[in-house]
Amino acid sequence: MFSRNLAENLQSALSDNPVVLLIGARQVGKSTLVRSLQNENYQPQYITFDDPTVVAAAGSNPTAFLDGLTMPVIFDEIQRAPELFLPIKAAVDRNRQAGAFLLTGSANVLTLPKVADSLAGRMELLTLRPLSQGEIEGRKENFIDVVFADEFKLPNLEISESREDLFGRMLAGGFPEAVSRKTEARRQAWFKSYIATLLQRDVRDLANIEGLRDLPRLLSILAARAGGLLNYAEISRSAGFPQTTLKRYTALLEAIFLIEPLAAWSGSLTKRLMKMPKLFFTDTGLLASLLGLTWSRFQLEPTLAGMIVENFVVGELRKQTGWSEREVNLFHFRTQTDAEVDVVMETSGGETVGIEIKASASVGADAFKGLRVLEEELGKKFKRGVVLYAGEKSVAFGEKMFALPLHSLWLL
Repeated sequence: MFSRNLAENLQSALSDNPVVLLIGARQVGKSTLVRSLQNENYQPQYITFDDPTVVAAAGSNPTAFLDGLTMPVIFDEIQRAPELFLPIKAAVDRNRQAGAFLLTGSANVLTLPKVADSLAGRMELLTLRPLSQGEIEGRKENFIDVVFADEFKLPNLEISESREDLFGRMLAGGFPEAVSRKTEARRQAWFKSYIATLLQRDVRDLANIEGLRDLPRLLSILAARAGGLLNYAEISRSAGFPQTTLKRYTALLEAIFLIEPLAAWSGSLTKRLMKMPKLFFTDTGLLASLLGLTWSRFQLEPTLAGMIVENFVVGELRKQTGWSEREVNLFHFRTQTDAEVDVVMETSGGETVGIEIKASASVGADAFKGLRVLEEELGKKFKRGVVLYAGEKSVAFGEKMFALPLHSLWLL
């Protein structure tokens, strides 16, 4: 079993919140994590709504169902029983006991109409993503805190991994079951089954969709555009879907954690909402499976490497936001003159670190072009710029500009 870096944050949330909701894609390890928290002082009753009988009982009379339980309780896959949210609210208002309800969901239940804001002020939300590279190797990464530190020293990392091994990490992804499979063929079998189950079961639970047969094709179309702007008009023309249908489908794929767009950064908060987000997949193994990517194909089509590397880095950074001491939000940066920065990490106080991502084994000064534009835009709020690349050396390109190996994400 993999040790999860989010466990400490989850325990802290349970210590002072009556309701804690842990969301994340199916099969990322939510059930395993919540059940591992049991100890002498915390012995919750565990109930899963993957059981149709339990779902029926909760839906029939949710208040009576809840009254028959002893706190604390874990409700696994709570999105299958949204009727329970109002009774949970009432129970919390009667007795605000810390850790009374630990909920998990494989769909973002906050998007469900019946939930609305019923637990606002009573619930803490945590997201469990696929395994980070540090979790796979048994360490807790702190890349975000290191690059935001007031003093930054170039790391001297010992990297013994080949380029093929590095890309092997990306092809495997971070789902525990996929990572544990010993052969590429068995991993591909798991990914195909996973996608089929998700589209046939979880999407049906969230919405009545006439075009379930269209979703696999849309998913492949979106996979081919990973790392690009989420341009609904262009995708609508290419895929032959009306924009209204396309937006509904992508919202569903986002709700079940298959895709996770990256919002645009702008000095104007209003403009951030107007600019196009970039499209990313939750897991690079899943993305590679949809695109049929292998190490051999990277050799034949090197341009595909950039897509998978960018998705990989964005995913690893998102995972680390779950436990980093520094709370940051992630964006992408793009100007009208096409200056770009792949990831902008911003604190609530406005301090910012820019991350540029390269699949090449070496970089030059031109790799920092977008980062220097961002520095001019931000002035003193610009902490530093980092180019992450598939090489081995850590190099300074100026007072605030550094090139670091991709391995820095989990070796720092």
